Amino acid sequence: MSDPCPPSFPSDRSVQAPRSIRVALAGQPNCGKSTLFNALTGVHQHIANYPGVTVDKKSGHYRDGDLAVELVDLPGTYSLTSFSLEERVARAFLNDERPDVIVNVIDATTLRRGLYLTFQLLEMGFPVVVALTMTDVAHSRGLTLDLDILATRLNAPVIPVVGHKGTGREDLRAAIRAVAERTEPVTPASLNYGDMEDEVAALQARIADLPAVTDKVSARWMAVRLLEADSEAERILRRMVSNAHGLLDQAHQAAEAFEARKGRSVGDHIAACRDDLAGDIVATGTSRADTGRMPLTERIDRVLLNRWLAPAFLVLTVWIIYELSIVQGYELTKVTWPLLAGFRSLAGDVLPAAGFLHDPMVRSLGLWMVDSANALLNYVPIFLILFALIAILEDSGYMARIAFILDRILHRFGLHGQSTLPYILAGVFAGGCAVPGVMATKGIPDQRARMATILTVPFMNCLAKVPLYTLLITIYFPDTKGLILFYLSTITVIFALLIAKLLSVSVLRHMETAPFVMELPHYHLPTVTGVLRRSVDRTWLYIKKVGTVVVAIATIVYVLLQFPGLSPERQAAYHTRAEAAITDFRTALEGNPLAAAVPDQDSLTQLVNLYTDYRSDRMMVGSREAAEALDTRITENHPDLAPFVVRSRDPNAREAQKALRTLATERKELRREMKDERIVNSVLGQFGRALEPVTQYANFDWKINVALFSSFAARESSVATLGVLFDQPEGENQTLEERMGSQQKAAGYTALTAVALMLFFALYPPCLATTIMIRVQTQSYAWMAFSIVFPTTLALTMASLTYSIGAALGLTGLEMMTAIYLSALGLLLLVGFFRAPFGRTLPRPAYATGTEGRAE
Repeated sequence: MSDPCPPSFPSDRSVQAPRSIRVALAGQPNCGKSTLFNALTGVHQHIANYPGVTVDKKSGHYRDGDLAVELVDLPGTYSLTSFSLEERVARAFLNDERPDVIVNVIDATTLRRGLYLTFQLLEMGFPVVVALTMTDVAHSRGLTLDLDILATRLNAPVIPVVGHKGTGREDLRAAIRAVAERTEPVTPASLNYGDMEDEVAALQARIADLPAVTDKVSARWMAVRLLEADSEAERILRRMVSNAHGLLDQAHQAAEAFEARKGRSVGDHIAACRDDLAGDIVATGTSRADTGRMPLTERIDRVLLNRWLAPAFLVLTVWIIYELSIVQGYELTKVTWPLLAGFRSLAGDVLPAAGFLHDPMVRSLGLWMVDSANALLNYVPIFLILFALIAILEDSGYMARIAFILDRILHRFGLHGQSTLPYILAGVFAGGCAVPGVMATKGIPDQRARMATILTVPFMNCLAKVPLYTLLITIYFPDTKGLILFYLSTITVIFALLIAKLLSVSVLRHMETAPFVMELPHYHLPTVTGVLRRSVDRTWLYIKKVGTVVVAIATIVYVLLQFPGLSPERQAAYHTRAEAAITDFRTALEGNPLAAAVPDQDSLTQLVNLYTDYRSDRMMVGSREAAEALDTRITENHPDLAPFVVRSRDPNAREAQKALRTLATERKELRREMKDERIVNSVLGQFGRALEPVTQYANFDWKINVALFSSFAARESSVATLGVLFDQPEGENQTLEERMGSQQKAAGYTALTAVALMLFFALYPPCLATTIMIRVQTQSYAWMAFSIVFPTTLALTMASLTYSIGAALGLTGLEMMTAIYLSALGLLLLVGFFRAPFGRTLPRPAYATGTEGRAE
């Protein structure tokens, strides 16, 4: 190979001294880029998403004298090809936004690997400043860096920095300013491609004569990318040049001739040239002294990645994440929920007052929207803890090791090592939530595996599914509860893996799956500031995005549950009962001087609303002093009505309070019955009846259908709806299990029906909040619809086959459940051990340790 760094092409632009500039921060994953970003920008930063994708877009600002600098933190990427989403996003930003300066962040301990990206940035013609991070770690390992030689070889400033200490920050700012304000043309370092240099030079010369191209991209970069048959580069060329066939044909013919002559692909040759140059620069610009000590990272990995200890540490880590974020985070909702409930009370005070039986549409819809938002905002404590823990795992370096441990197993089913955390957060065996599970898929670099994870995370046993399972097991499997719970808690994982495999070889087969290099970075101690900032930023992003979508979805669900409403006859019946209750109230107050305070219907409605609000507020107060303050406020604001509400020893007041309590109870019952009947007769209720001809094969009646529909808004509502639909017998006080069991068994339902229902519920589409999050993460309404339609079809098919086959063979519920479990487990083992019949084997990733030159 000839001189590796000859001048190859001049800079395309001369920069005038700017007063404001845009700087891009580019580097490979785990190189210390985020820490350096925080050190440069401080609190002046913003997090969003790049348009159309879910990759984080972090930008910040700082001032250097009279110069305003916008710093954009690009996604971590090993190269600027177009394999992964991060690579495409980073390259599109560089080509479209054309930043004034690029700060290339390189881990000094892995300099050779880091230079691979540096060469591509230089080849694109950008002014580059190289920031060497972790120089303190490099020195502790006996590595000496000759910064002058490195800067000469790269023809770019090389600044050593230690991000978490702030060392080198001002030197880096000065270098950025000097490069941005430089007016003389600069000849960037360029790689000579040896045996292929003639082809590159010839193609570069033709492209250099096309101003429409060179005004946007480097001619040499475009020439190299065309020879590599980069599809994105070809699209850019076609967009810029009206007739690009000549250039494309030349590139294809040159590549074919080279491969025929040398017996190796263009891509392999280019990669080898870059690696050779990187090795030569490292050899001349660094020296290493033998310290005689094994690096700390390798010593830790000998324990954490030990064949026998690694699974134990992984399980312990997963348990800690689950315990702190889901369990303890849910405990924190006991603190935040009163705040959300207080906001609901405030909204209720602002909205039009409730009627005696019917509320104004504005009030009912407004409170519905508040309740929908509160249901999502109640997850905020969980997310804050979850994202903080994820940031700790990422910054410490252990997150990459989790993926390393499990990737080879999950890969057999079209998943990824980083699919582990989403499954854990979603519940796996029982107790999680699919919303944070779907959100945690953001870090999966393989697009196909990420989509397979998103679409199968809802199959996990979230906490909201447990009540229905408990109800059905108590009714139909009282003697085998443990075995059925074991089946349910593990069969969902089996289904998720099998369905992920099915999706990856069918609807997801055309998605790109990048040849992924999984680097095991050095262990680092996370900074409190960095962890807190990322936790708050990601949580706020969730609040903003979900809040914009939930309004539309909640409105649709509200309409479907409210209309067409009750018939005139039923409304008249409820009004008659309400008038009777009011008459009883006034009769009870005859001769009571307090009756003068409620002379008409409006004042009576106001009194009942006041009583209802008072009772709600009393449940929220936590001390006697707060209760007394509440009583004082009611007395001052409603002096005429306060004797009906506030506790008193006055006989007239006690008599009035007793009558009001009876009226409020009757009113509450009437409103509940009206609401329940409205649900039954609503569009969703009628739809449930209309589906009986289809669901009859699973032995589901309209009541079960309505309960399943209502659970789309929230899984917990399935049991609540069943509690409404299976009414309490007159004069009895039975539990829901007793009512539902007796009524269903009287109708001929058996444990086989319960098995079909539980399997349906396990595979049922995600709840409203999870569906919204799927839309947010995929940026697609089509995938959001697929996440509803596909599981519904699959669940109904499974439930129908379960009941129909079991009934035909005369099997009991336990026998059928056992047969399904063993069949699914056998299929899982078959797919896992024999991969060839089920589709193309995906390329395996390479695993690199954080130590220079070692690979596994």
